[in-house]
Amino acid sequence: MKKEETRDLILNTFNNRYTCKGYDADKKVSDEDFAVIMEVARLSPSSMGLEPWKFVLLNNWEIREKIKPFAWGAEVSLDGASHFVLILARKPVDLKPDSDYVEYIMNDIQHFTEDLRAARKNKLKSFQEDDLKITGNDRAFFDWACKQTYIPLANMLTAAAMLGVDSTPMEGFNTEKVEAVLVQEGILDPVHFGLSCMIAFGYKNRDHRPKTRRTTAEILETIE
Repeated sequence: MKKEETRDLILNTFNNRYTCKGYDADKKVSDEDFAVIMEVARLSPSSMGLEPWKFVLLNNWEIREKIKPFAWGAEVSLDGASHFVLILARKPVDLKPDSDYVEYIMNDIQHFTEDLRAARKNKLKSFQEDDLKITGNDRAFFDWACKQTYIPLANMLTAAAMLGVDSTPMEGFNTEKVEAVLVQEGILDPVHFGLSCMIAFGYKNRDHRPKTRRTTAEILETIE
């Protein structure tokens, strides 16, 4: 594909991607398409490659109904979406330099040598303490992890649009109450994870209003 064609494909994809406001419950996303969407999530970047996330495909309709009263932003999606995904973010206990999870990532996934692991952990410690200033503040620490989950979220939205699959990103929910349901159902381990956001996939049952955005001149400032 020529670069000009690639540019056109990218812009066409984004111009025609909308947040779905209603799903056709009779239409299902194929296993092949959903596998690509999840592979895009898996391949997404994260700070120091720590992958501070977990994805839960919630296709259990009984549990969907249980969280619906506490997820106003997801009511329509819970009713008809083909695939409904919870995106969880790791808690501070797993993201501190001396945690078992960080050791697992650096040793088993990234395959760093012992010396390199030690250097990377020192860098992570300095980054969290001196640059981000989140050490000792569990809420800020968790927010740092949550912000990173929006990278795979965005990539999943784009991949879905390229496949002709509609989607809805969501953060309109009562975190405490939804998490309580997930804990009760054995889905969420609150020591290690918290709910960051949700995303639904399927096929729309209604037309969208025209896309509205500010102009490039309003959002881009160039410093020479």
